[in-house]
Amino acid sequence: MRVRTEYQEDMRFASGVGDARVVMSGRAEADGGSEAPTPKQLVLHGLAGCTGLDVATMLERQKVPFEGLVVEAEAEQTNAQPKVFRTIRVVYRIRARAEDRPKVERAIELSQAQFCGVSAMLRRGATLEHRLDFEPLD
Repeated sequence: MRVRTEYQEDMRFASGVGDARVVMSGRAEADGGSEAPTPKQLVLHGLAGCTGLDVATMLERQKVPFEGLVVEAEAEQTNAQPKVFRTIRVVYRIRARAEDRPKVERAIELSQAQFCGVSAMLRRGATLEHRLDFEPLD
Protein backbone atom coordinates (compact mmCIF):
# COMPACT_ATOMS: atom_id res chain seq x y z
CA MET A 1 0.00 0.00 0.00
CA ARG A 2 1.35 3.39 -0.91
CA VAL A 3 0.06 6.97 -0.86
CA ARG A 4 1.40 10.30 -1.99
CA THR A 5 0.66 13.56 -0.18
CA GLU A 6 1.63 16.99 -1.48
CA TYR A 7 1.79 20.32 0.32
CA GLN A 8 -0.54 22.83 -1.36
CA GLU A 9 -0.22 26.01 0.70
CA ASP A 10 -1.59 27.58 3.87
CA MET A 11 -1.22 24.36 5.94
CA ARG A 12 -3.15 22.26 3.41
CA PHE A 13 -2.10 18.95 1.90
CA ALA A 14 -3.68 16.94 -0.91
CA SER A 15 -3.44 13.18 -1.03
CA GLY A 16 -4.98 10.57 -3.23
CA VAL A 17 -4.87 7.95 -5.90
CA GLY A 18 -5.51 8.77 -9.54
CA ASP A 19 -7.93 11.66 -9.94
CA ALA A 20 -9.45 11.19 -6.47
CA ARG A 21 -8.04 13.66 -3.95
CA VAL A 22 -8.51 14.16 -0.24
CA VAL A 23 -7.55 17.55 1.12
CA MET A 24 -6.49 17.86 4.74
CA SER A 25 -5.72 20.87 6.85
CA GLY A 26 -3.45 21.52 9.79
CA ARG A 27 -5.66 24.39 10.86
CA ALA A 28 -8.46 23.16 13.08
CA GLU A 29 -10.74 25.93 14.29
CA ALA A 30 -11.59 26.25 17.97
CA ASP A 31 -15.12 24.91 17.44
CA GLY A 32 -13.76 21.79 15.75
CA GLY A 33 -14.70 22.96 12.28
CA SER A 34 -12.28 23.56 9.44
CA GLU A 35 -12.29 23.96 5.71
CA ALA A 36 -10.84 20.46 5.46
CA PRO A 37 -10.44 17.51 7.83
CA THR A 38 -7.28 17.20 9.89
CA PRO A 39 -5.11 14.10 9.51
CA LYS A 40 -6.51 12.69 12.77
CA GLN A 41 -10.06 13.20 11.55
CA LEU A 42 -9.13 11.28 8.41
CA VAL A 43 -8.01 8.39 10.61
CA LEU A 44 -11.53 8.32 12.08
CA HIS A 45 -13.01 8.54 8.58
CA GLY A 46 -10.87 5.53 7.64
CA LEU A 47 -12.10 3.60 10.67
CA ALA A 48 -15.75 4.38 9.89
CA GLY A 49 -15.29 3.44 6.24
CA CYS A 50 -13.44 0.22 7.02
CA THR A 51 -15.95 -1.14 9.50
CA GLY A 52 -18.91 0.18 7.49
CA LEU A 53 -17.71 -1.70 4.40
CA ASP A 54 -17.34 -4.87 6.46
CA VAL A 55 -20.86 -4.62 7.89
CA ALA A 56 -22.48 -3.78 4.54
CA THR A 57 -20.62 -6.61 2.80
CA MET A 58 -21.64 -9.19 5.39
CA LEU A 59 -25.28 -8.10 5.39
CA GLU A 60 -25.47 -8.08 1.60
CA ARG A 61 -23.93 -11.55 1.41
CA GLN A 62 -26.59 -12.78 3.84
CA LYS A 63 -29.26 -10.98 1.79
CA VAL A 64 -30.29 -8.88 4.79
CA PRO A 65 -32.20 -5.83 3.55
CA PHE A 66 -31.15 -2.62 5.30
CA GLU A 67 -31.38 1.13 4.86
CA GLY A 68 -29.50 4.14 6.09
CA LEU A 69 -26.29 2.55 7.36
CA VAL A 70 -24.35 5.39 8.99
CA VAL A 71 -21.15 4.90 10.98
CA GLU A 72 -19.99 7.68 13.29
CA ALA A 73 -16.66 7.72 15.12
CA GLU A 74 -15.62 10.03 17.93
CA ALA A 75 -12.31 10.05 19.79
CA GLU A 76 -11.00 11.41 23.06
CA GLN A 77 -7.34 12.37 22.99
CA THR A 78 -4.66 12.36 25.63
CA ASN A 79 -3.55 15.71 27.06
CA ALA A 80 0.20 15.14 26.70
CA GLN A 81 2.05 15.65 23.43
CA PRO A 82 1.94 13.91 21.11
CA LYS A 83 -1.82 13.83 21.57
CA VAL A 84 -3.07 10.39 20.62
CA PHE A 85 -6.47 8.74 20.74
CA ARG A 86 -7.27 7.35 24.18
CA THR A 87 -10.86 6.21 23.59
CA ILE A 88 -12.74 5.84 20.32
CA ARG A 89 -16.50 5.35 20.20
CA VAL A 90 -18.09 3.96 17.06
CA VAL A 91 -21.85 4.23 16.60
CA TYR A 92 -23.64 2.22 13.91
CA ARG A 93 -27.04 3.57 12.85
CA ILE A 94 -29.06 1.25 10.66
CA ARG A 95 -32.59 0.40 9.68
CA ALA A 96 -33.34 -3.28 9.10
CA ARG A 97 -36.04 -5.82 9.83
CA ALA A 98 -36.42 -6.54 13.55
CA GLU A 99 -35.78 -10.24 12.97
CA ASP A 100 -32.41 -9.38 11.35
CA ARG A 101 -31.07 -7.46 14.35
CA PRO A 102 -28.95 -10.44 15.53
CA LYS A 103 -27.32 -10.60 12.08
CA VAL A 104 -26.55 -6.88 12.21
CA GLU A 105 -25.07 -7.26 15.70
CA ARG A 106 -22.97 -10.22 14.56
CA ALA A 107 -21.69 -8.33 11.50
CA ILE A 108 -20.57 -5.46 13.75
CA GLU A 109 -18.87 -7.84 16.18
CA LEU A 110 -17.04 -9.65 13.38
CA SER A 111 -15.91 -6.39 11.84
CA GLN A 112 -14.54 -5.09 15.12
CA ALA A 113 -12.95 -8.34 16.29
CA GLN A 114 -11.77 -9.95 13.09
CA PHE A 115 -12.01 -8.07 9.80
CA CYS A 116 -11.43 -4.30 10.08
CA GLY A 117 -7.70 -3.72 9.93
CA VAL A 118 -8.09 -0.07 10.92
CA SER A 119 -9.86 -1.13 14.12
CA ALA A 120 -7.08 -3.62 14.83
CA MET A 121 -4.39 -0.97 14.39
CA LEU A 122 -6.14 1.63 16.52
CA ARG A 123 -6.95 -0.88 19.26
CA ARG A 124 -3.21 -1.26 19.92
CA GLY A 125 -3.10 2.24 21.37
CA ALA A 126 -6.69 3.14 22.26
CA THR A 127 -9.82 1.63 23.74
CA LEU A 128 -12.47 1.03 21.08
CA GLU A 129 -16.12 0.97 22.06
CA HIS A 130 -19.08 0.45 19.79
CA ARG A 131 -22.84 0.81 19.97
CA LEU A 132 -25.72 -0.05 17.67
CA ASP A 133 -28.63 2.34 17.17
CA PHE A 134 -31.13 0.03 15.51
CA GLU A 135 -34.39 1.14 13.93
CA PRO A 136 -36.75 -1.60 12.74
CA LEU A 137 -38.04 -1.37 9.18
CA ASP A 138 -41.81 -1.42 8.95
